[in-house]
Amino acid sequence: MKRSVILILAGAALFLSGCDFVRTLAGRPTSDDLEVKRSHIERAENVARYQARIDSLEQVRAHLADSLAALDAHLLDSLSQTKGTILNPTKMGGLYTTKLASRYYIVVGAFRTRSYAERKLTQCNNAGYRDATIISFRNGLLAVAVCPSNSLNETLKKLRELRGNGICPPDGWILVNE
Repeated sequence: MKRSVILILAGAALFLSGCDFVRTLAGRPTSDDLEVKRSHIERAENVARYQARIDSLEQVRAHLADSLAALDAHLLDSLSQTKGTILNPTKMGGLYTTKLASRYYIVVGAFRTRSYAERKLTQCNNAGYRDATIISFRNGLLAVAVCPSNSLNETLKKLRELRGNGICPPDGWILVNE
C-alpha cells in the first residue's frame, strides 16, 4: 500500500508539474524558451520579407531611372543627328517675327487665330510664366512659347514640369531657334 501511494504521489507530481518540469530535468528547453526562439525566427522572417520588398522597389526605381535616362539620351541623340533642325522654324516657312533671343522655346499651343493665341498667352501669364511670347510664322501660324533657354537639358526638364501642371498639352514641343 505504501508503495502504491508513493507511485501515485510521484505520478501526480509529474502530472501537475507539466512538461516543462520534465524538460528541465532532461536538459531540454522549456516552453518559454521555445516561444522566445519562435518569436526571434518570426522577427527575422519579417525583416527578410521587408528587405525583399525594399530591394524589389529599388530595382524598379533603378529600372525607371535607366528608362528615363535612355529616353533623354534618345531625344538628345535625335536632335544631334539632325543638327538641331527637328523643330526648326525654317521647316515651317520661317519666322515672321524678329529674331528670337534664346535657342530653345517650349511651344504650348499653336493657333491660326490671333485671339486664341492671346487667350493662351494670358493663361500662361496667369500661371506665372511671365516670359511667355507669341511667335509668328510666315505660314500664318501663331505659336505660344514659354521658358526660353539656351540649354536643351533645362528645356527638357521644364517641358516635363509643364506637362505635369496642365499648361502644356501632351503634344507640346520644343522649338529650336537657329
